[in-house]
Amino acid sequence: MRPLSSVKDRYLFLMTSFLFWVSNFIYMPILSPYIEALGGTYTFIGIVLSSYGLMQFLFRLPIGIMSDFIKKRKPFIILGMLMTMISGLTFALTDSLGWALVSRSYAGIAAATWVAFTVLYSSYFRDAEIHKAMSSISFIVVLAQLIGMSLSGYIVDKWGWHAPFWIGGVLGVIGTIFSLFIYEPKTVTVQTSIQLKDLLSVVREPLLLKVSLLSILAHSIIFTTMFGFIPMYALQIGLQERDLSIIVFSFMIPHAVATLFMGKVLVPFVGKWRSLTIAFFFSAFFTMITPFIDTKGLLCIVQAANGFSQGLLFPLLLGMSIESISHEKRATAMGTYQALYAIGMFTGPFLAGVLNSAIGIVAGFYFSGMLGIVATVLILFWNYKRRSATRSISYKIEKS
Repeated sequence: MRPLSSVKDRYLFLMTSFLFWVSNFIYMPILSPYIEALGGTYTFIGIVLSSYGLMQFLFRLPIGIMSDFIKKRKPFIILGMLMTMISGLTFALTDSLGWALVSRSYAGIAAATWVAFTVLYSSYFRDAEIHKAMSSISFIVVLAQLIGMSLSGYIVDKWGWHAPFWIGGVLGVIGTIFSLFIYEPKTVTVQTSIQLKDLLSVVREPLLLKVSLLSILAHSIIFTTMFGFIPMYALQIGLQERDLSIIVFSFMIPHAVATLFMGKVLVPFVGKWRSLTIAFFFSAFFTMITPFIDTKGLLCIVQAANGFSQGLLFPLLLGMSIESISHEKRATAMGTYQALYAIGMFTGPFLAGVLNSAIGIVAGFYFSGMLGIVATVLILFWNYKRRSATRSISYKIEKS
């Protein structure tokens, strides 16, 4: 029995993870325009987009609990790849609004299995190398999203609406085959178990609740904008399908760069809470000015700035979600955090879709911008309360 994996095992796992996310994201930029082309209203588009997050909210905790109960990760990875394959092929083989909703729901179930991916990959490494493992797999996720989303518009322009779905489905087939050969250690250290008895104590942690609320707002913004209605808006102001790749590059590259900038420059200089305030404020600003843009160049500039702002948020919130949690309960906190932020992934696009149907597509951007303002105000309020409490304690100490 091998205590750790071989280099070959790790490469196979990373390749499977890459195929998993490419398959899920290769059609993301054209999904909302595709549903509109089928005759879907803004409300229905919002429902389809939100189904991805809803399925994660419903299935992520049960999958984590079941995985810990049977002490196996690989079956859920295979399940995730199968659902990814089924999602892409169902999109490709059908041409109706109802099946579009079903197909995207399948993708949400697939994404809910990601917790098993991260747990199994971390078991390939010694405890001292866990951060290296998470860095590697996070890079694969960003790379897969960037490549998949960047190719989407070009593929549609060359071969039509269904081509990205076919490619995603075929990549899902290959990924499913790869997943059958993934190595799972016989003895898995359960580090990310989601224990029911710990849920209540974990969700009462004040910092986790605050960070989860902010993450709900942040995920609402990104799944309403770049992962939602930005591609449709770009086509409405005169851009072509092939131009969507440029818009994706404009957003995703600064988005990835910001993750490095955040940890090495911004946070050490201004602190975590001020960093969040800056990032949410500028994300709100650039989202709310989007409806005033009617040229490709300006849209690329604004999306780059928004991508950078939002790129500051997610890794910072991820780290803060567990920093106040004891080591033995951090996995439970992470599972809880991931399930909670999925609320933003389905409520944001759904509400934006309703508003867009009632008022017009610009309403969704104003709505998302206001969510950023709400997050900024909440952070300022919490900081004010913290400073007031600190001053009060200092005053009492001085008097005594």
